Amino acid sequence: MPKNWARMFPGRAWQVAEARHFVAALLEGEAPRLVDDAVLVVGELAANAVRHTRSGWYRGWFLVVVGFTDDFVRIQVIDQGGDDEPQVRSVNGSVDQGGRGLLMVATCAKDWGVKDRPAGGRCIWAELARVSG
Repeated sequence: MPKNWARMFPGRAWQVAEARHFVAALLEGEAPRLVDDAVLVVGELAANAVRHTRSGWYRGWFLVVVGFTDDFVRIQVIDQGGDDEPQVRSVNGSVDQGGRGLLMVATCAKDWGVKDRPAGGRCIWAELARVSG
């Protein structure tokens, strides 16, 4: 049966680092590559929530959920939604800075996706393979 941990963060840019620390602490003892990938993924998803959704507005918030199974770690960042859909932009695209975070998430993850939530929120999730060592 999967084990889940969750923590809500205020929707402020400096809270992204707190979300990374939260995930790193939960993954203590896991393979270093998994920890690094998970910290990168949650950092990117949390930064996107604060930057691109209502989570970054006054009194906004985002929720980080980390689930464990024998085969993978599932990271979810639930935000308060926004007007634009999350997009993956290619490295060769016309964007000079930013816009490539979901491409990094896709590279690290075994699988990932976006689910709309009631009341306009959104959940972006990524599954990272667990390996021994």
